[in-house]
Amino acid sequence: MSSLYQNTPTSLEQDARLALLTEWLGTLGLVEAGSRRPASSDASFRRYFRLDVAPALRAKLGDTLIAMDAPPERENVPAFIHVASLLHEAGVTVPAIVARDVERGFLLLSDLGTTTYLARLDADNAAFMYSDAVDALIKFQLNSRPGVLPEFDRAFVLREMNLFPEWFIGRHLGVTLDEKQQAQLDKVFEAITANVLAQQQVFMHRDFHSRNLMFLDQDNPGVLDFQDAVYGPITYDLGSLLRDAYIQWDEEIVLDWVVRYWQSAKQVGLPVNPDIDAFYRDFEFMALQRHLKILGIFCRLNYRDGKAIYMGDLPTVMDYVRKTANRYTELKPLIRLLDTFDAFGNGEAPQFGYTF
Repeated sequence: MSSLYQNTPTSLEQDARLALLTEWLGTLGLVEAGSRRPASSDASFRRYFRLDVAPALRAKLGDTLIAMDAPPERENVPAFIHVASLLHEAGVTVPAIVARDVERGFLLLSDLGTTTYLARLDADNAAFMYSDAVDALIKFQLNSRPGVLPEFDRAFVLREMNLFPEWFIGRHLGVTLDEKQQAQLDKVFEAITANVLAQQQVFMHRDFHSRNLMFLDQDNPGVLDFQDAVYGPITYDLGSLLRDAYIQWDEEIVLDWVVRYWQSAKQVGLPVNPDIDAFYRDFEFMALQRHLKILGIFCRLNYRDGKAIYMGDLPTVMDYVRKTANRYTELKPLIRLLDTFDAFGNGEAPQFGYTF
């Protein structure tokens, strides 16, 4: 079991990095190091701190800046800088890099505030807030070109989905699939993979959702957590945005927003499927791929990294998975597998073995 925890930084490691960060900030003369306080929690090994800007520099830099601590052996700071430049070039609002020590994994960034989309979204403002988010997404996608970001290829798609049997089925449910069940799951994975790899490719943020979008009075939204961007299927970020693990909307409303994106994307020449029904199917298969990954990741964050906060979002994600899989014949075996797990959870005899 110890291997589950081998990637988790110890508090001693974190304290040592905090001392290095404080020392580095002190050499810059831009912020008041003693004003440091946590700026946000993160599902990765990155940490963020908010600091007050030195009084003489506030007119130029604003009242606060954000220090990012990203251990270089665990996080890719050059990728963060690279993708920030791509987003900025596309006209999307991202934090400006005020100072950097790439070798040690430290960045000092402009502060996009404290209001996430998740904190502000409600039934009254959702339409205009999502409209702003879609506009930003389209700008990023229009700037796409191959060979600039890693490719979201077949191995990538399957590696993500395999987090579901490993961490959700195996670790969370304590279930080992038999050969027949594994074959059923493999067939579903193949159907999903075939769909998403056939889609047109664009720049892809990979975590374009309500916790990574900041509400701004001007140039809304501010976009965060983009360092894992790749070149991949055009519906991925739309699925991340509208089938959000943290906030759920009625399916009729989501369909309307998908249609609006599709119309706008088509108008500006993005390579969306010309048939809206086929495009919506692409959107659903892509969102399902992401949700299977998320079920695995949330469980891994809990069991490996000691971050239990995401477990409360499992029911929302599972609801998406069930509703989507129920609509397509080739995905129905997934429903049967989930029903088997549920039946066991209700006290019926298990149809599978355990892992201990």
